Amino acid sequence: MSTSPTMVSGPRGEQKAIWRRFGIAPIYVVVVLLFIAIAVLNPQFMEPAGFLNLFRRAAPLIVVTVGELFVIVGGGFDLSAGSVVSFTVIASALWLNNDPNNTWWVLLVLLAFGVLVGLVNGFVVTVLKVPSLIGTLGMLLLIRGFGLYISGGAPRGYFPDNFRIFGRGFIEDVPFLDRVPYAVLILIGIGLIAGYFFHQTVLGRDFLAIGDNPWASRLSGVHVARVRVLTFVISAVCAVIGGVLLGGFGGVTIDAGLGLELQAISACVLGGAALLGGKGSVPRAMAGAVALEALFTLLNLLGLPKPLRDAVQGVIIIAAVAYAAIGTRNRK
Repeated sequence: MSTSPTMVSGPRGEQKAIWRRFGIAPIYVVVVLLFIAIAVLNPQFMEPAGFLNLFRRAAPLIVVTVGELFVIVGGGFDLSAGSVVSFTVIASALWLNNDPNNTWWVLLVLLAFGVLVGLVNGFVVTVLKVPSLIGTLGMLLLIRGFGLYISGGAPRGYFPDNFRIFGRGFIEDVPFLDRVPYAVLILIGIGLIAGYFFHQTVLGRDFLAIGDNPWASRLSGVHVARVRVLTFVISAVCAVIGGVLLGGFGGVTIDAGLGLELQAISACVLGGAALLGGKGSVPRAMAGAVALEALFTLLNLLGLPKPLRDAVQGVIIIAAVAYAAIGTRNRK
């Protein structure tokens, strides 16, 4: 019996796409197709400068997505990530006030703030037993309100050059590439660290286990509460790093991270993460964030209005969840 070129017979007679046969996740195919579409409309995109600039713009979203992935695979959500990004931009501009001597202590204070936010989120979810959607929604409003209060509701302060370099700076005279953004190098570093931590360590397997079956994980000796708190700490710290990159790239604005948490969740889902936990991949989640940024770039090139972003995100979430649900049903 013959098979089509794009499908192969799988176990139990079910059909599988050719990319599944060769272990290629669909998100990578989507990214390549989007890159091709952008290159058709803007041939300069495939030059090193155009290609790297897309990753420089996408770096804040990708970093926030990596943090969000840890929470999602652990069976939760972090809706406060976008507000942490906004607060990072607002607070750093006020505290730095264009003085380069303040940069390093401000960065340390912001990272400590991220750890604190993650601990509070984790405490509320694991000890007080508040659903993560509700608990982190409250943190979203708390941080956003505090940020608006200290800023007076308007952008204030300035970033010195040694802070902006993280989002705007380049390493010059790189062979074959001409220059490489610092944001891309930071992104690569975070991706390697998170990928190793998530996929190559026992703790990474614990993240997946508590999202899949927290009761069985507890019986097997996993300290579920402690691991779940750690997922929120990782998410908040990644949000701070994303805020530093975004502030350095775009300057001071009071709503820098508005909606970024929803984009990060969309990217995770697009990368194959299960919204109920227990399944996810760092490279695929990062690819999901790249796909979103590439899609927004494509929409801009086509001259479509910016409000379509929200509609596109909604379609992506619905389609990706439906795809995952169908795949789960077919495997039963």
